[in-house]
Amino acid sequence: MPSVAPKLPSLESVTEHFPITFPVPNPSTHPGLIGIPDLPREEDLLRNPSSFRAWWSAITTTREAFSAEQKLEKPTDLPEEVAALLGPLATPLSRLSLQRLTYLYESALAQFPNSFKLWKSYLTMRYGRAGGKKKFPEMKDALEEEQEDLEEWEGGLDGIVGWEEWKSLVAAFERALMWLPKLPRLWLMYLSIFSHPRCPPLLSYSHARHTYDRALRTLPPSLHFRIWVRYLLWAESKGGATTVVVYRRYLAIDPSVTERFTTLLLSPANSAPRPLEAAKLLLSLARKAANGEYTSPEGKSAYQLLGDWLDVVEKFSDEVGLDVDETIESNSALASNTAQPAAGPSTDEDEDPSSSRKINIEKIIHGDGLALYKDQAGRLWTGLATYWIKRGEFDRAKETFEKGIATVLTIRDFTQIFDSYAEFCESEEEDEDPEETQKELDVRMVEFEDLMDRRPFLVNDVLIRRNPHDVQEWEKRVALWGEDDEKVAATYTKALETIIPRKATANLHRLYVNFAKFYEEGGTAGQAEPDLDSARKIFEKGTKVNFKAVEDLAEVWCEWSEMEIRHENYDEAIRVMQRATAIPKNTKINYHDHSLSAQARLFKSLKLWSFYVDLEESIGTIDTTKSVYDKILELRIANAQIIVNYAAFLEENKYFEESFKVYERGVELFTFPVSFELWNIYLSKFVKRYGGSKLERARDLFEQALEKCPPKSSKSIFLMYAKLEEDFGLAKRSMSILDRATQLVNDEAKFEMFTIYIAKATANYGLPATRPIYERALEVLPDRQTAEMCLRFAALERKLGEIDRARAIYAHASQFCDPRWNTFEIETGSEDTFREMLRIKRSVQAQFNTEASYLAAQTIAAKQGNKIAEQEAEAADAMAAADKANNGFVAAKQTALPRPEGEEEQESAPVVATNADEIQIDDDDI
Repeated sequence: MPSVAPKLPSLESVTEHFPITFPVPNPSTHPGLIGIPDLPREEDLLRNPSSFRAWWSAITTTREAFSAEQKLEKPTDLPEEVAALLGPLATPLSRLSLQRLTYLYESALAQFPNSFKLWKSYLTMRYGRAGGKKKFPEMKDALEEEQEDLEEWEGGLDGIVGWEEWKSLVAAFERALMWLPKLPRLWLMYLSIFSHPRCPPLLSYSHARHTYDRALRTLPPSLHFRIWVRYLLWAESKGGATTVVVYRRYLAIDPSVTERFTTLLLSPANSAPRPLEAAKLLLSLARKAANGEYTSPEGKSAYQLLGDWLDVVEKFSDEVGLDVDETIESNSALASNTAQPAAGPSTDEDEDPSSSRKINIEKIIHGDGLALYKDQAGRLWTGLATYWIKRGEFDRAKETFEKGIATVLTIRDFTQIFDSYAEFCESEEEDEDPEETQKELDVRMVEFEDLMDRRPFLVNDVLIRRNPHDVQEWEKRVALWGEDDEKVAATYTKALETIIPRKATANLHRLYVNFAKFYEEGGTAGQAEPDLDSARKIFEKGTKVNFKAVEDLAEVWCEWSEMEIRHENYDEAIRVMQRATAIPKNTKINYHDHSLSAQARLFKSLKLWSFYVDLEESIGTIDTTKSVYDKILELRIANAQIIVNYAAFLEENKYFEESFKVYERGVELFTFPVSFELWNIYLSKFVKRYGGSKLERARDLFEQALEKCPPKSSKSIFLMYAKLEEDFGLAKRSMSILDRATQLVNDEAKFEMFTIYIAKATANYGLPATRPIYERALEVLPDRQTAEMCLRFAALERKLGEIDRARAIYAHASQFCDPRWNTFEIETGSEDTFREMLRIKRSVQAQFNTEASYLAAQTIAAKQGNKIAEQEAEAADAMAAADKANNGFVAAKQTALPRPEGEEEQESAPVVATNADEIQIDDDDI
């Protein structure tokens, strides 16, 4: 039978025992309350119920027995969330202990209900079981607060003169503690005298330490915190071995003050600093913090703790770390241990402060620093180099600087290491022998100059390490070598081997092209013989690279062909392009399908075909060029420019009909607006070529172009079509085409089209024939253009002598604008027509509220002077005189009013400037 895992107890199964202390447990209700070992105690209490000592002894014995059993008790098997809810009563032992103590306390209080000591102890016990332990402040904060609150002593008896009195005072405290050993306040008073500045040394040192120890042994653990605060402050004031011993004892139970302890170990006031112990403690804290096992009271991170450790290493290099030989030996031993790991657990002496073995600094920085904090590599490498410099191991320091520069990945870290390295190279060392000093100085200067010369290469190394697929940085690397052909070739080779095409930055193909050009030109300086075979090998290798973009691969093929052209290998150039443009059997490949390789999609690269066709036009034959163009069209990758170029090529070679067929294929391939440009070129060339000799065919082409042409693009085609009919066809068809154009073009072009239509109608048929055109224009044009067309129409009618028609057109135009036909009425109208004009104007003003525009016009007229006002006044007088002479009748065809007699005299008289609109006519007369 398979074993079944035991079922964990649930919260319900545990809480069924609650309440635990109500009613008060006793042996009759709880049989397990008293065991066989407790019978003598119970008998003694029954015989002496009035003995407080017996009751207190029984309570103390039971409480201490519980503490001892609690240390041996196994962890609870409750789930974590259930144990968190039950708190101090999560285990059966704690619940049983609470019942036993409650029984004893309640029984004792029945005998001594007035005992403060008994009540206080009972309530404290109950509170501890329900509320848990009292949380004391952090020892760091407690030490700072206690240090501020320490007793300050003024005066006092001298320790030597008053030795007997001091000794007597101590004896009095000892007698008091003999009677009241559990009173913490008494202990604190006693311990405070050891901090008195005049306390005799015999008391303030050894006796004080023994007294602190007795206090910790006597008082219960819940009161130890108050003693330890004073104890640690006292130890700090004594310094030396006393501080170390006391702090070590406390750190065994509470490591939170380790950072404070390390500060004390390195304090300048300390007569015997212990940097090795401090370094090991800080290293231990840094490792625990990195693993999440320690939280710094100072709020320091794991790296900051490691930085503190590194500061100690730099400052106390001789006392903390191993020398070069020991470090090399330790590294070798570590390598062998890594290859063959030892069995069984091992303690790390690097964290053991009691061990006197020094630390392998290189191992710690590599394992605990560089492996975890890669973004702080500069500080770590610099710290390690500084450690070797402080030990006088300059060669090892140089190796460290070089390793750091060769491994960092950021410019910030590189700059930090390089600056420290340069500062180290510039430093001078004093030597007793001047010649040796000068030699050392010369060596240092040479090293410094060499370092500064290498800086651009080192920076480039950093950037390439950060991203080995950065094409631009590899190009910079090539440029740094200048004319060193061997290094340039090696750099190109390494770059092409390192870069992964799919991860490369832009312009990877340029590396292949430039590398091939390097061999083609005979090196960077051009002093070597051109090596075309090597260049071809580079190009051949480049054509097999799966670039991210097809255009990059096409560029490699084009550059290869151009190289052959530069060296007059024309046949080879053609063969290269033929290889590049080889068409596979399956031509339905999607050019934008990036799951396919660049080589599989290359045959659809328009860039590649464009170069190929240009090459054929330059050095090939007409047939080969036509063949290439036809392949482009068959693959359906041509753009409008290819169509135009192909047609132009055929036209240059007198293949006119074939060029027109190319245009026809182009307009079939493309839709508007692209095909609009092709139609424009096609139609213009066709008309230029044939004129009126193939008129019907031209008409078919124009009709075909207009069939799918949107209104926005049809204007120029209509004009070209009309021009064709005007020059080679019938004027009537030309006018018909223009009439269609006014209906089919978009609204923005209609006004211009109507203008052209009217002009052509005027030229062909005279002015009267334009009236239907004007009338239709007024029906279809938008309002802002209708006003302009009305003014032109009115001018036409006036020119034809149709004054009434012109007046009606002005009235119609007043719906859209202010036609300003005052002058017209003055010259051709009568008083009645003038009144009608004013009536229309006022109605329009009321409807559209255009008074503001009229006021603006009046203001402009006033600024122009009084001349216009005088002319309007004279015209008004002339109209009145003419009306009087003809009994109010004016002929409609009269074009000018007769001037009244004495007009010249009236002109010489002063005239008041008035607006022509302000004619004195009563409103009833309108």
